[in-house]
Amino acid sequence: MLQRIQTIWLLLAAVFSFLGFKFSFYSGAFVETGSPETYKNITGISSIPLIIGTTAVGVLALVNLFLFKNRPLQIKLSIAGIALQALVLFLYYKETSGFVRGTFSLTAIVQALVPFFFLLAAKGISKDEKIIKESDRLR
Repeated sequence: MLQRIQTIWLLLAAVFSFLGFKFSFYSGAFVETGSPETYKNITGISSIPLIIGTTAVGVLALVNLFLFKNRPLQIKLSIAGIALQALVLFLYYKETSGFVRGTFSLTAIVQALVPFFFLLAAKGISKDEKIIKESDRLR
C-alpha cells in the first residue's frame, strides 16, 4: 500500500481537505442589515454545508486510501472526490456573495489543489490496473 504513489496523492488530498477547517478561503468586509461592517473569514467551518462537504471529501480520500485491493472502485471514488470537491468549491464561492469587498486568501489554493491530487491518484490507480491486466494477459 505505501509503495504506491497514489497513496501519497490520496493522503495529500485528505490532509489538504482537512486544512480547509483551519485556513481561510476568503476574507473581507461583511455587512448584515442593520449592523455595521465587520471583517469576516470564510473557512471550512463557516456554514453547515461547508462543514459537511469538507468532511466528506477528507473522509472519502481516507477511505479510498484503504481500498487498494479494489482498483476499479478506487478510480470511481477518486472521480467522485473530484466532483464533491468541485461542489465544495462552489459552496465556498457562494459564501462570498454576502461580502461588500474582500479578496481570496492565498491559502485558498489549499482547497483548489484537492481535485488535482484526486486526479493524480486516479491516474496512478489506472496505471496499476493496466499493469495488472497486462500481467494477467501474459499468464
